[in-house]
Amino acid sequence: MTSIDLNADLGEGFGRWQLTDDEQLLSVVTSANVACGFHAGDPATMRRVCEQAAERGVRIGAQVSYRDLAGFGRRAMDVPPDELAAEVAYQIGALEVFARAAGTRVSYVKPHGALYNRVVHDDQQAGAVVDGVLLADATLPVLGLPGSRLLDLAAKAGLPTVTEAFADRAYTDAGTLVPRDQEGAVVTDPDTVVERSLGLARDGTVTAHSGTRIEVRARSLCLHGDTPGAVELARRVRERLTASGILVAAFA
Repeated sequence: MTSIDLNADLGEGFGRWQLTDDEQLLSVVTSANVACGFHAGDPATMRRVCEQAAERGVRIGAQVSYRDLAGFGRRAMDVPPDELAAEVAYQIGALEVFARAAGTRVSYVKPHGALYNRVVHDDQQAGAVVDGVLLADATLPVLGLPGSRLLDLAAKAGLPTVTEAFADRAYTDAGTLVPRDQEGAVVTDPDTVVERSLGLARDGTVTAHSGTRIEVRARSLCLHGDTPGAVELARRVRERLTASGILVAAFA
């Protein structure tokens, strides 16, 4: 049976401000990318999300980012490799404390925002992320875009790799994500997102921004938690996948 992991970015709040409906999304997804304090998230939020994920049997991932609270981790930054590696390890370690306190552990690592897009093509920054993961735990899988430099360098370093796709983001013909500052970069129509999810999970294909059908083979499908109606949309996606005979389960 075809299977797909559903992941969402969670814990994206800070203090009294909360962006994502963590509790409701944790009833739908199989993996939770938890903000580790650099683009969002604070200790209390990280602890709460880890506890809720553990209660529901949802896998916990460290969503590491550039140090950019003001810009939500979506601004381009140039961080020296040694510094970035240390910051990646620091974020993983912080989340691991709360995961272990909840009776589980951090199970994978996924970069966020500008860092995620940077390591698709930048060897130096991708290598720094890999070094940070190795420093924290050399057994942790790395989640990323198919064909990215991050996944290539992670595999060469002996780290497990997991390919990821996005149902609600537009793709270029090269299989990369259309930058958020371009029109149409985010797919907002719920019916379209549901059908794109099915195509990615069942066929490994998606229609690019140009209208061309491209191949995107992925073991995990990301559903953004910061979009309007995210919870209901995530439920619709999961229901559509299940009704189509696709097993929704955490990646092996």
